[in-house]
Amino acid sequence: MQPIGQIGDAIGGLAEGVIRRAEDLSDTLTSPFTEARLRLGVTGLARAGKTVFITSLVANLMDRGRMGQVEAIREGRIETAFLQPQPDDTVPRFDFERHLAALTGPTPHWPESTSSVSELRLSLKIRPKGFWATVSGPRILHLDIIDYPGEWLLDLALLDKDYADWSADVMARLPARSEAAAFLDAAARADGAAAHDEPLAQGLAAAFTDYLRAARKAGYYDCTPGRFLLPGDLAGSPALTFAPLPAGSSPRGSLAREMARRFEAYKTRVVRPFFQEHFSRIDRQIVLVDSLSALHAGPAAVEDLRRAMGDILTAFRPGRNGVLSQILRGKRVEKILFAATKADHLHHQQHPQMTALIEALTREARDRAQFSGAETAALSLAALRATTEEMRSHHGSDLPCVRGTLLDTGKAAAFYPGALPRDPSEVLVPARNGEGAWLDGDYQSMAFAPQPLTLRPGDGPPHIRLDRATEFLIGDRL
Repeated sequence: MQPIGQIGDAIGGLAEGVIRRAEDLSDTLTSPFTEARLRLGVTGLARAGKTVFITSLVANLMDRGRMGQVEAIREGRIETAFLQPQPDDTVPRFDFERHLAALTGPTPHWPESTSSVSELRLSLKIRPKGFWATVSGPRILHLDIIDYPGEWLLDLALLDKDYADWSADVMARLPARSEAAAFLDAAARADGAAAHDEPLAQGLAAAFTDYLRAARKAGYYDCTPGRFLLPGDLAGSPALTFAPLPAGSSPRGSLAREMARRFEAYKTRVVRPFFQEHFSRIDRQIVLVDSLSALHAGPAAVEDLRRAMGDILTAFRPGRNGVLSQILRGKRVEKILFAATKADHLHHQQHPQMTALIEALTREARDRAQFSGAETAALSLAALRATTEEMRSHHGSDLPCVRGTLLDTGKAAAFYPGALPRDPSEVLVPARNGEGAWLDGDYQSMAFAPQPLTLRPGDGPPHIRLDRATEFLIGDRL
């Protein structure tokens, strides 16, 4: 017999699911005469450019002069776009105005990175086309943009693991990483079967967190638990005070038993609520990927990124949001776009290779999503263009370069990152084989500062393929 508390939790969860499915159904049964809602999730791993993407997307939907690849904009059917208070009163508002000022002010700079969930509602007034244009006036589409760290998304894969499995997975890959040396030494000296000692537990958690920070800086992507890197108000709590341990016994009251309990608490109190409150209600999703930084970091980082893309997709429930599917199974993600960011760091001659690489990196993930009924795509983009292109003569040949202001020095410089391979297997095969370095190429990565902008009336910030991404993600609803 289940305890009364567990029965109550189950009933509460069932009721919550019924309410949310009813909300989803009401969003589906819309027509040109009603106001519709579309929830767009924006995520990506560290330094992928989520904040810049959202800021530029909203600015370019409000001032649409640079969005010619969006059919509804090209046809002049979007009459206006305006910001409204977001519907979730308990979720922080995405600070669009402050971020836009950072990018377009007299001394432009990159805005602060995503550290928690935020939301923004952009409402678009749209004239219908076809038959509905003759019988109805403009309709409203509320675009609710949900911004959340990709590190939190990777945590969803922890829901299918227990502490022993997770510890074994982590401990198996750490010996090959120099960043983990200090933590491995501390873990080897700890006796998981001994009585729990709180200062020891805190020391192990701190050492593991230091490793995660170093691993992320080195270009690795499997940096879970994600809240260790972005703890927010959970900093110092028992739910964030655990670490993997070598396999061994875990008697009652032992360090290993307490670590396992806290791991389960992390899943129950942190990861699962995030899924239920935010992630499970997303209609469309874009995953931003900094593939150039992974290339620069080396084959191990590229393989780590490829695996992370697969892990990210397991968190989605891709498929079509038909009426019956919402009643029976809840809302599913209909479209997923994988976007390689920082396309402005390459001359346009190399953009096809950049797109081919992101397509190859996400091939397995996209195939699984398409099998489930979701529509997927991959492309390269720059939400805010920070460089200009030029050709530079070098040893009798012309190199396709980009010129911009270096972020660390503030000086202008032309940059050639190296030739991306036309065949992505030249990157993926050495990565899968565990090569320590690239054999036939040396891929460089450079950080550029945003350029001062002079925008004409009606134009949003300059970009590369942001309009194509928008058309894929929401064009059918416009």
